[in-house]
Amino acid sequence: MDQGVITLILLAVLFVSVIGLFFIARWIYKSSPFSKKSERISRLLPSADQEKKAIKLPNEQKKTKNLILDAFREWINDYLSNLSSEKLQIKISSAYWPITDTEFILLRIISVVLAFFLGWLIPANLLGGIFLALLSFLLAPFLLDRAISKRQQKFANQLLDVLILIKGAVQAGYGLMQALDLAVKEIPAPASEEFSRVLREVRYGISLEGALTNLSKRMENDELQIVVTAIIINTQVGGNLSTVLESTIATIRDRLRLMSEIRSLTSYARFVGVVLTLLPLMIGIIIFILSPEYYETVKTSLIVQILFAFAIIGIIIGNVWIRRMVRIKV
Repeated sequence: MDQGVITLILLAVLFVSVIGLFFIARWIYKSSPFSKKSERISRLLPSADQEKKAIKLPNEQKKTKNLILDAFREWINDYLSNLSSEKLQIKISSAYWPITDTEFILLRIISVVLAFFLGWLIPANLLGGIFLALLSFLLAPFLLDRAISKRQQKFANQLLDVLILIKGAVQAGYGLMQALDLAVKEIPAPASEEFSRVLREVRYGISLEGALTNLSKRMENDELQIVVTAIIINTQVGGNLSTVLESTIATIRDRLRLMSEIRSLTSYARFVGVVLTLLPLMIGIIIFILSPEYYETVKTSLIVQILFAFAIIGIIIGNVWIRRMVRIKV
């Protein structure tokens, strides 16, 4: 039998063994006295994970048509709950993805394993499998962060319109909760979805201050933080909410004007960063089209493969460095 096939079988057995040991450890933990004690307590009081899932999962209130898939997801989230983390829950909630943090971690592990075997079997090179697995490992958080960034940017663009609508509703005699409900009906997503979460959290029993603080954590927006702070102070101290909102709107307009000026001044540096990132890749593609044999040593030489990997990593680091240099906080 070929050595590569034997190694592949051994790796598959190792992977299955690790998964089996994890489930055995999980079963032992479930059978322990501490776990039974926690189960008895959870019958009387809702756990923190249940409250977070009730608040943060956007699709939980929707009825699932596929009962088998729903039961399988519930089983996965139950038995792999040790992989859960509050930070990842907040990030997935910020991206408004209809999955849990446990499912995200499981999909990430599966994608890394599949990428490793594909990168190893297709070019018949172990280093190719490691490189593709590393790329797949970094791709999942990159897509998550990008989805969060795009959603936060859309929310920031809608924030001023939401505040103007809420201020007008308050001046017309609406209460704050009624004004938020009006904003949910009139403003498109993602602002309507986020403020709908705020109303839903209040109905679950969380205070308005806590719901607005959760919104601020999800969106990570300085202007929203100003609004949340102003509303919380107004609810605690009292006063005319419409006047507070009016001054807050004026402050946010000044900040947006200043940020637009900064963005125009740093546009050249951002353009240079994009050019320096794409230029080596474009040159490499052109060379491959004109002279494909130029890359023959990449398949055979280990040193060339390592240098090639370092070159790609250096391009990514350079792009991130330039972006951080031109990122100016106001």
